[in-house]
Amino acid sequence: MEMHQVRYFLAVARLLNFTRAADECNVTQPSLTRAIKQLEAELGGDLFRRERPAAQLTELGQHMLPLLQQCYDAASGARVLASSFKSGEIGALRIALSHAIDLSLLTPHLDQIKRQFNRLEFHFLRGNSAEVAKYLKSGEAELGIAAELGADWDRLDTWPLFTEDFDLVTSKRHPLAARDRVAFDDLRNEQMLSRSYCEHCEHVGRSLREHGVAIDRRHEISSERDLIQLLEADIGIAVIPQTSMIPETLKRLAVHGLDSRRTVHLYGVAGRQRTAVASAVMRMLRGTDWQQFLNRNA
Repeated sequence: MEMHQVRYFLAVARLLNFTRAADECNVTQPSLTRAIKQLEAELGGDLFRRERPAAQLTELGQHMLPLLQQCYDAASGARVLASSFKSGEIGALRIALSHAIDLSLLTPHLDQIKRQFNRLEFHFLRGNSAEVAKYLKSGEAELGIAAELGADWDRLDTWPLFTEDFDLVTSKRHPLAARDRVAFDDLRNEQMLSRSYCEHCEHVGRSLREHGVAIDRRHEISSERDLIQLLEADIGIAVIPQTSMIPETLKRLAVHGLDSRRTVHLYGVAGRQRTAVASAVMRMLRGTDWQQFLNRNA
């Protein structure tokens, strides 16, 4: 199996058109077709049904797609890494995170990857879900981490990392801090701090409103740092994800009946070559036991 055969296969699988795939790969269509036939002979079956106007993956082709994609990504990453070592520069990891993702979720992996790759630079981009999607589309970021991008773009690769609940957080000086669990009745006269930068802000607000908690008098907060300072000053209370770190001056409480679960995803761009660093970080994140982060503030 030659890597150019794999590259041609992936191009046709993405475009479902032999002519357009040949143009993208900068080869003639007969050359592309011949390479794919050689790959099919090696794999023992047809990878495509050559229909008009579009080619279609066979069952074998569908099963081989993720394996050949992984093979191609690994080989591409190895070439990039070898080139980086030769030039004395490893480059940068460009990753976009929504404002509602705590960076401490990544720091153990970043410390590990920093020791593996010499002269590595981290570029962190922050934004709301739409901005994270924009960073990925433009190529400004190789990887993205957010709850839900909501982007209608068929080139997004998505892998769920973990699902978490939301808890109530108060100052330890607040009367509610004496409890471990509260009911909605306990919140009806409280001043809420709303994390407007969180993708699930409206969902959390809707759940509170459905249970009779008035959130019209809420304070709108635009950063996690401001939220922590206001909570410590006992200006209000807030509902935040389990994985958000809080200082010892604050207390975390469960809210009985609160419907506010979210799933955090890792995002990449299908068909776009990833650096060796991005590929390594992706493998780390997908193989992580996230339970340690879900329980760390319990």
